[in-house]
Amino acid sequence: MAGRETLEELVRLQGERVRGLKQQKASTEQIEEEVAKLLKLKAQLGPDEGKHKFVLKTPKGTRDYSPRQMAVREKVFDVIIGCFKRHGAEVIDTPVFELKETLTGKYGEDSKLIYDLKDQGGELLSLRYDLTVPFARYLAMNKLTNIKRYHIAKVYRRDNPAMTRGRYREFYQCDFDIAGQFDPMIPDAECLKIMCEILSSLQIGDFLVKVNDRRILDGLFAICGVPDTKFRTICSSVDKLDKMSWEEVKNEMVGEKGLAPEVADRIGDYVQQHGGVSLVEQLLQDPKLSQNKQALEGLGDLKLLFEYLTLFGVADKISFDLSLARGLDYYTGVIYEAVLLQPPAQAGEEPLGVGSVAAGGRYDGLVGMFDPKGRKVPCVGLSIGVERIFSIVEQRLEVGLGAGWATFWQLVAPELSSKEASSTALDKEPLCKGTCKR
Repeated sequence: MAGRETLEELVRLQGERVRGLKQQKASTEQIEEEVAKLLKLKAQLGPDEGKHKFVLKTPKGTRDYSPRQMAVREKVFDVIIGCFKRHGAEVIDTPVFELKETLTGKYGEDSKLIYDLKDQGGELLSLRYDLTVPFARYLAMNKLTNIKRYHIAKVYRRDNPAMTRGRYREFYQCDFDIAGQFDPMIPDAECLKIMCEILSSLQIGDFLVKVNDRRILDGLFAICGVPDTKFRTICSSVDKLDKMSWEEVKNEMVGEKGLAPEVADRIGDYVQQHGGVSLVEQLLQDPKLSQNKQALEGLGDLKLLFEYLTLFGVADKISFDLSLARGLDYYTGVIYEAVLLQPPAQAGEEPLGVGSVAAGGRYDGLVGMFDPKGRKVPCVGLSIGVERIFSIVEQRLEVGLGAGWATFWQLVAPELSSKEASSTALDKEPLCKGTCKR
């Protein structure tokens, strides 16, 4: 009999061959033939030796964190929490699982990614998908109409994980939200200012914050001839323009979602535009879009938003992008998403392609969904994609790229310069004193 290690390697290779044939949709006869070979090899391992053997690993889309990795996370959290507190936010916490009906109907096409828990003869429960819906439920339950809060906790999604890009099934979200009635666009501008402060403080690279408004999108769809019933599904297609070409998105709209080709072409004329406040002013003069009440309200608010962002000194980081859609159903007004403007990969660095590192928007109707009388509480917030930020920081520390950047991280976390770092507590001083001011 061949050595055990050799047999185990043959079993592994044969298993990969079987999986490959299944993915290629090979003939049933061919698959069965290869499965028979696999079973024969497994039998040679012996029933007693292989019977209780299993692969020791974490579940798909999850990971463990070493003391060194936790040190990185602690420093990132320090920056984020410090900025949230300086903007006057209080911390709250909510259960890791919610009643299933609390989460149902809030996420549009993403609802299929919610983890449902097995019924134990009691309440039907689901793991939380984000921190926003539980926050809205918290406001309605406690009859709160005014609060500035932050919440850092794990959320769960049955997504297709991409671990090297910071995309997991279990991951942290760092949320900041402002609930209450204030002067128009001031809370929205503050959220964008906070987003810019945090990303600048972490020194992970140049970034751009894309902004849009769901009312502009709805108005745009209306004047282009999209049926009301297709607004949300077409919105989710438009949101893919950062990953797909316009032709691919158009094919999805027409081929999969039944939109007329001429309607898709009219949408394409708008959603491929991006710019600053000048584009807002241009669209305010658009003969069709300016006649739509929803779009006009959204454009007016964006113009005011850019005025505040200029006063806050962050307007140069903001771009009005008509392709930004944000798939979640609960957004009602301004929406935004921060992306890294990565230079070409330096020597020793793999291109990460992490996508957005922060996002958010206005959701004025969500609290009313939980209130018995439907009373609404205006809300706007942001979420920092910390897992993606961790991926960037860890990789750059690994290869030691950028003298200035490396010096920055060695100053705030000297333990990170050694791979043999222990779990010694790090210095608790903020990363960048004074960088997050109101």
